[in-house]
Amino acid sequence: MTATATPRVPVSRDPRVSPLSRLTASPVLRLVVKRLLMAIPIMLGVTVLTFWVLSLIPGNAAQQLLGPEATPEDIALLEQQLGLDKPGVVRYFDWLQGAVTGDLGNSLVSRQPVSEILSARLPVTAELVFLAFVVSLVLAVPVALLAAHKPGGVMDRISMMISTLGLSVANYVLALLLVLVFAVSLGWLPAIGYTPLEDGLWANLRGMILPSAAIGFPLFCYYTRFLRGDLVDQMQQEEYVTTARAKGVGSWAVLIKHAFRNSSFGLITIVGLNLGALIGGTVIIEQIFALPGIGQMLLQAINTRDFVVVQAAVVIFALVAVVANLVVDLLYAVLDPRIRYGSR
Repeated sequence: MTATATPRVPVSRDPRVSPLSRLTASPVLRLVVKRLLMAIPIMLGVTVLTFWVLSLIPGNAAQQLLGPEATPEDIALLEQQLGLDKPGVVRYFDWLQGAVTGDLGNSLVSRQPVSEILSARLPVTAELVFLAFVVSLVLAVPVALLAAHKPGGVMDRISMMISTLGLSVANYVLALLLVLVFAVSLGWLPAIGYTPLEDGLWANLRGMILPSAAIGFPLFCYYTRFLRGDLVDQMQQEEYVTTARAKGVGSWAVLIKHAFRNSSFGLITIVGLNLGALIGGTVIIEQIFALPGIGQMLLQAINTRDFVVVQAAVVIFALVAVVANLVVDLLYAVLDPRIRYGSR
């Protein structure tokens, strides 16, 4: 007698399965939930470390606002009004309680809600990062492909020379050189200032070309050099390349369809890891070009000991880094369906 197998009821259709179990049945959703849970202690650690470092800096917002000629009585009175007379642990947990509910507090200097300050400055930094990121990546991929197609050729030598030059110059030095050449000497682009998109697309882009180039050019050089090296290794050492060539596949087809697909995993990892450095570079660049973004706000808040604004900016930067790492993991699964995260 042959045993009859009991038909398996799909999880998504079984009425006995809870909605939470249905959500966590997907490996991708489990990855998202796991990364979000891991982000909680990371964000807490970042805010605690930031608050502790700020507490080590001499002076506070009250002393900065009143100036060096203020009396101790005036400083003590303003500290009481700003809540700076409370112990540091109490001030941190007061801030944390408000941040959990969406209230990031008020600036100690301007007394404006921090959420309003962020909403006004975040679009500037987002546009700067987006332009620098897209331009560097869009240029790096074709240049690396051209260089890897003929290692040691003219294009390869030119790309290596440019990459070495770009990686040897700090972005703030490059920013000053760009201003000197394109703004002062040639007069093609404005040296400082920001024009909102509402006042015209071209006027906005003219003001963002130099700062985005100062941040994006070193990234372009780094991406190009990394991707070129990985592509050359793929073309010279991997067996699947030899197999494809033996089947009569052209060199460009092998490079783009096979080698570049495998090298894209390493490129995605590098891009995700460099996103934090990309955002950190906005602090100096926004100050040089007088862009009213998050980076300039952070630097001003550090100078005035406005720890409420500093905490909010650090939270934004840390959140972007966490989301970037999550997106990198998801892109792995998209590029290669064989990758599964269920066991992680």
